[in-house]
Amino acid sequence: MSVLTRDEAQLRAQLLDVHRYTVELDLTTGDETFDSRTVIRFTARSAGDTFVELKPAELRAVALDGQPLDPESLDDGRLPLKNLTAGEHELRVDAVMRYSRTGEGMHRFTDPSDGETYVYTQMFMDDVQRVFAAFDQPDLKALFEVSVKAPEGWTVLANSVTEQRADGVWQAAPTPLISTYLVAVAAGPWHSVRTEHRGLPFGIHCRRSLAPHLDTDAEEIFDVTRACFDRYHEKFEEPYPFDSYDQAFVPEFNAGAMENPGLVTFRDEFVYRSAVTDTERQTRAMVIAHEMAHMWFGDLVTLKWWDDIWLNESFAEYMGYQTTAEATRFTDPWTEFGVTRKSWGYDADQRPTTHPVAPENVDDTASALLNFDGISYAKGASALRQLAAWLGEKDFLAGINTHFARHKFGNATLADFIDSLASATDRDVPAWADSWLRTTGVDTLTAQVATADGTCTLTADRAGSRPHHLTVGLYDLDLADEGRLVLRERLGLDVPQSVPQPIGKRPALLLLNDGDLTYAKVRFDAESFEAVRTGLSGLPDPLTRAVVWNALRDAVRDGELPPAAYLETARAHLPRETDLALVQGVLAFASGQIAVQYLSAQERSAALSTLTSLCRDLLRRTEDGDHPGLRLIAVRHLIGAAAHPDTIAAWLADGTVPGGPELDPELRWRILGRLAVLGATDEAAIAAELERDPSATGQEGAARCRAALPDAEAKRAAWEAMFTGDDLSNYLFTATAQGFWQPEQAEPVRQYVPRFYADAVAVSARRGPAIAQAVGRWAFPAHAVDAENLRLGEACLRDADLTPALRRTLADRLDDLARALRVRGEEEARQEAVEAQGAQEA
Repeated sequence: MSVLTRDEAQLRAQLLDVHRYTVELDLTTGDETFDSRTVIRFTARSAGDTFVELKPAELRAVALDGQPLDPESLDDGRLPLKNLTAGEHELRVDAVMRYSRTGEGMHRFTDPSDGETYVYTQMFMDDVQRVFAAFDQPDLKALFEVSVKAPEGWTVLANSVTEQRADGVWQAAPTPLISTYLVAVAAGPWHSVRTEHRGLPFGIHCRRSLAPHLDTDAEEIFDVTRACFDRYHEKFEEPYPFDSYDQAFVPEFNAGAMENPGLVTFRDEFVYRSAVTDTERQTRAMVIAHEMAHMWFGDLVTLKWWDDIWLNESFAEYMGYQTTAEATRFTDPWTEFGVTRKSWGYDADQRPTTHPVAPENVDDTASALLNFDGISYAKGASALRQLAAWLGEKDFLAGINTHFARHKFGNATLADFIDSLASATDRDVPAWADSWLRTTGVDTLTAQVATADGTCTLTADRAGSRPHHLTVGLYDLDLADEGRLVLRERLGLDVPQSVPQPIGKRPALLLLNDGDLTYAKVRFDAESFEAVRTGLSGLPDPLTRAVVWNALRDAVRDGELPPAAYLETARAHLPRETDLALVQGVLAFASGQIAVQYLSAQERSAALSTLTSLCRDLLRRTEDGDHPGLRLIAVRHLIGAAAHPDTIAAWLADGTVPGGPELDPELRWRILGRLAVLGATDEAAIAAELERDPSATGQEGAARCRAALPDAEAKRAAWEAMFTGDDLSNYLFTATAQGFWQPEQAEPVRQYVPRFYADAVAVSARRGPAIAQAVGRWAFPAHAVDAENLRLGEACLRDADLTPALRRTLADRLDDLARALRVRGEEEARQEAVEAQGAQEA
């Protein structure tokens, strides 16, 4: 399938001025396809040739200015428009389009709970062509009038207010100027909760089967929405630019959410049907704030080309966390950002596929799609947080508001953004942008302490090239409370320094980047590491502890800290930790990367034992019921670390964990999945649980459990479902892949490791980018940390004809595999050195 190049987009933007789309969709024609009729009114600035994009099941008719065009001229998703004259034109397209099962274009889903069907659009990048004909590039904005014929009993949501006409068709009010990829429709028998705020209609919507769960959380969702809406109106001078604000929680959504103007779509896992922690509720609040920020940055002012997609996402990521902290009850989201999102950025930035935050070589849409990663989100948000700290919040927001005023309802580039910021300050913003946005990699900061005449000075050594505006924390031992560190002072520091920074008496812990304002790896001097080892949980601020845990995580990944030492630190300090995001983040790294990839199979059992003991400590600590979120995290991870089935099987049989919580559907499927891995359940038990919970989530749980069964037939069936048939939806594919590979089952699945590469190439070519990304992320044999797996993967990268999406994800996973091999090699070398030293001493 063809992709749009930057050069083609620039030529078309020079030729065309697109005014208005009239789109008529008929969703009553069957389960496989829908009808799409489009009228595009546009002006050609001069005579010339161009094309319109469309990916139909059938192109029935096309007419340009009343003259029919040959439908057979459609080639690879492009319909040529030749010999255009200068002036106004009208294009009419009548087509049959296919529904999607992969979350791209018009996705169709039938709820197994009640048989109700829902459809929604995800038009991002270039998928509008799967729904209607369009000049599909972000800088050809237009007004959109959308009407939808839907089955009786359905409600239709769109970018603007919708009404059902006398003929039963739903009509959406005309939009302001927006880009094609931001058009949205969601239709089905939605359960809706509506209100008004500041004169605008607000609505939240979900499947009927989720209605009780949405109703339970409706007020919290509306409280967050109203608070963020009001806070953005305090920050931004431009008012909210659309006529309504709907938030639809939709099934089988690939991303977290999508910023369609006036109709934000979220994955409906954010409608919680089982118990969640307050950190998970905070994440939902942050995503609400993130998507609302896009209404201004992304929708009101839109990128000109996809090289600047980072700016949309980085801005929304930064604003999402900052506004959540300022406007909602969740006052400490930056801790979760530090321990979860930022590590995503650090990891991505150290792979061969890294790229600048603001890449210059995004030549086509396929290349652009690969940049939705930890760099565009987490590193970019970190860079903007550093910029706001450097400029000051007042000047930063002044520049943002200048940008909105200059480019509202239009398009802008990075150069435009930098120029707007520069207008609000005397600082050299272009030089900052060159250092931070056009470079790759992670700087490393190491504290060097010099002592003279009883007074110490600090020099922050920098391995890297970026300037850093940061805070240094000086911590002393609390003489009244052993194991507790108390803050003496925080010092502002600009790196590189002109002179060493006096710090007085040597502190027990000297922490660079305390407060996490910059983006860099931090290394400890020997005395500070000893203070961390004994006093980490005694640090007073959770964000400080997040910086320390990230530094330890980085040291493990770089082979400088033994994985076992990280586990020992977690064992010592997590039982006293109070911040849920930190407990979850540390346990996730320990149970995932360390226990699965960085330790050998022989060492894994000891690691699982350590994690089990840690989680049992947390359970004992939370027996009084005062910390339900902490207890829930401990239960989840104890299930995942169980090496023997007896305890968790008893929980499942009793329907509760002793002392709570009672098992909800999520915990029941989690336990059954672990029992499947351990060979302690069977198909009959899985079928019985599915009968108990026939929901969409239940279907995914059953697929995950069946793929995790250790017998040969279960593995064969799971493999064929993923790689031979094309019936699995995006979510069922992911669930099956999550169950298939298990470290405990290395031998039964060994034959599938070499098969993975050829089969991954084939299914990615057949099913497109969304499935290709799922293949690389979830179906990759990450447990097989050996040279042969790496060799096979590298040969596939070198020799196979890979789709861009698979090539990127596969390259990333192979780099992670190579890193795991290096970490294991460092650990083996350390052990050999210890043994040699022991032999010498003997």
